[in-house]
Amino acid sequence: MMPMDDGLLPRGLRARMVPDVNGLNVHLLEAGEAGRPAILLLHGFPELAFSWRKVMPGLAAAGFHVIAPDLRGYGRTTGWVAEYDAPLAPFQMLNIVRDQLALLDALGIAALHGVVGHDYGSPVAAWCALVRPDVFCRVALMSSPFAGPPQRNPPQGPDVHAALAALDPPRKHYQWYYAERRAAADMDHPPQGLPAFLRAYYHQKSADWPGNMPFELTGWTAEELAKLPDYYVMPLHATMPEAVRPYAPAGEAPWLTDAELDVYVGEYARTGFAGGLQSYRCATGGANAAELVLFSGRRIEVPATFIAGASDWGIHQFPLALAKMQAQTCADFRGLHLIEGAGHWVQQEQPEAVVERLLNFF
Repeated sequence: MMPMDDGLLPRGLRARMVPDVNGLNVHLLEAGEAGRPAILLLHGFPELAFSWRKVMPGLAAAGFHVIAPDLRGYGRTTGWVAEYDAPLAPFQMLNIVRDQLALLDALGIAALHGVVGHDYGSPVAAWCALVRPDVFCRVALMSSPFAGPPQRNPPQGPDVHAALAALDPPRKHYQWYYAERRAAADMDHPPQGLPAFLRAYYHQKSADWPGNMPFELTGWTAEELAKLPDYYVMPLHATMPEAVRPYAPAGEAPWLTDAELDVYVGEYARTGFAGGLQSYRCATGGANAAELVLFSGRRIEVPATFIAGASDWGIHQFPLALAKMQAQTCADFRGLHLIEGAGHWVQQEQPEAVVERLLNFF
């Protein structure tokens, strides 16, 4: 696999492949000079290292060596297998943390100045900081709050998924849909075409969609979860392409042009979505919890901050997680920043504001 053409990247960014990283050949975007204090940026779903293109130059200009890999299952990073019946162990959270440690070893970086994670990358960054605070010395979480390790003996409440299905109209949580066998094929071959599907998906979760006016939910119940938009708690019988199709915008967005969208379309047309979906299967099926429960009661001890768009429902998709992160999970929490004019894709929608918050934190 060849690295991304530098012509697709903002000035100052460069792409390369790093071989032999915990069984992977990692595709990496970089900015700034090696040897400077290093910052690792971890993307989410359905995204790529390319999602950090707008914040990397500002961080590099401030004197940092900025590193953004395509994570296992994504983009031009190779060495992973994501068939539905393939073993999930390579995609379990602690192995994704192991990927990051192996990448730093390959780059000759003993410790980072900080790690930043967005969406799925947020829990990865959180676990990096919790498990190896000597290497991941500061952590900035974005758009997905981290409520801490699972409990050893969690209370067993009512089946929220059965309760969602019994609502009128019936609903389902998107993460459990993403864990279904059919989900990858649904998104690999959407009826409206891949460009239109991704455009609608990115649009509806952004501040451009007027329906994004989030508020805190009171608990993990069907009645509360049903207040979330359809892209989080979907119509029961819909695919994700069907759920977002009614909200497709008329054209491109200033923060995601058609040329930029083409990069995502090209990568996902080649790889499919199955690699990214494996992480949801590890989370919803209990594979992660079986290992992570060993850390029950542990906190993130390094300095931590949280950044999200003010129009991002994602910060409330797991009710009470945002408050728990600040009060309990992070022992040295340095601030919550909700950025106006941004939804879920905050580092793309408002990159200057994100750079400012990150530099203040770092």
